[in-house]
Amino acid sequence: MLISACGADMSAPALQTGAEQTQAYLPLLQDKRVGLVVNQTSRVGQQHLVDLLLENQINVQRIFAPEHGFRGDHDAGAKVASGKDSKTGIELYSIYGKTRKPEAQALSDLDVIVFDIQDVGVRFYTYISSMHYMMEAAAEADIPFVVLDRPNPNGDYMDGPVLDLSFQSFVGMHPIPLVHGMTVGELAQMINAEGWLETDKPVQLEVIPVSGYRRDQVYSLPVKPSPNLPNYVSVRHYPSLGFFEPTVVSIGRGTDFPFQVIGHQHIALSEGEPFHFTPRSIPGAATHPKFEGIEIKGMDLRNKTATGLNLGYLVAWHQAFARQQVPFFTNEGFFDKLAGTDRLRKALAAGATEAQIRATWQQDLEAFARARAPYLLYP
Repeated sequence: MLISACGADMSAPALQTGAEQTQAYLPLLQDKRVGLVVNQTSRVGQQHLVDLLLENQINVQRIFAPEHGFRGDHDAGAKVASGKDSKTGIELYSIYGKTRKPEAQALSDLDVIVFDIQDVGVRFYTYISSMHYMMEAAAEADIPFVVLDRPNPNGDYMDGPVLDLSFQSFVGMHPIPLVHGMTVGELAQMINAEGWLETDKPVQLEVIPVSGYRRDQVYSLPVKPSPNLPNYVSVRHYPSLGFFEPTVVSIGRGTDFPFQVIGHQHIALSEGEPFHFTPRSIPGAATHPKFEGIEIKGMDLRNKTATGLNLGYLVAWHQAFARQQVPFFTNEGFFDKLAGTDRLRKALAAGATEAQIRATWQQDLEAFARARAPYLLYP
């Protein structure tokens, strides 16, 4: 199931994110003690949401920091420490590390929680898992949860396996496809109404939708959502190249073009001219990347914007290693968690073609398309 991206309609109204529509949510926050789930993408024009709220005399009591931290300067998987924001002095509470769901005490002095983070629409991108746990905590504390919605740069299609709950983890918490085609606001509505929160009652949810948005329009992110997704091309390739993380193959971490290349030291496929790159240590983005300091060869995808989930890369590279009887996976269990199933890995091992693999999830995709329909906010 694939819907091609197209350009924005020039006659359409100007796009406004939820955070830009201050008239819609500032009244909800007046005279309230506010907790924020935000990071470097939580911008209103050139201003951070935290600064805008403080200027409007909103009492920001606490900031909950997800993966990559409040400032977005932590490696993938690096623990985020609690503390205080150096600029504002506001308390920072880490929800990526030992604690992923805050303790009740962290919400006891709050009246409302606001979530405003730019997502990229891929199930294993952990911001939606952090949103899930914060929604659970808000429901248990009996306080409202407000989502300031933002566009999904991979929102024009759905594809990939639907998560089997026996493979549920922080990189896949919900029975949704790898690429679900929903905004965080739409997904919050589905999580709440479908009973996916482990609470006795749903959260008091308020979504401030994006104005003037169509899910098929091209949306280039104004701020990189994490250190290794620096541009639109990387965001579009991310669903396809994320599969390579628990393998011996590099997808460019430790370069200026992560998630835009694929390479290995000894085994390589090429696309066009021969391409070489040398990963290096980049603190805050890739401290010790695969093949650090070693020139490797492979595929350069920097001038090729993805139009959907390309399973062909994974199939071709897996087959290249299988032909030489060289191990491909470094962590089969983590690969299964990313895929949300072990069926993909087993199909690769059996030599299945891309078409054969895709056929295994079409029925689940169609069922999900029907299930998500009541929660969609955009055409």
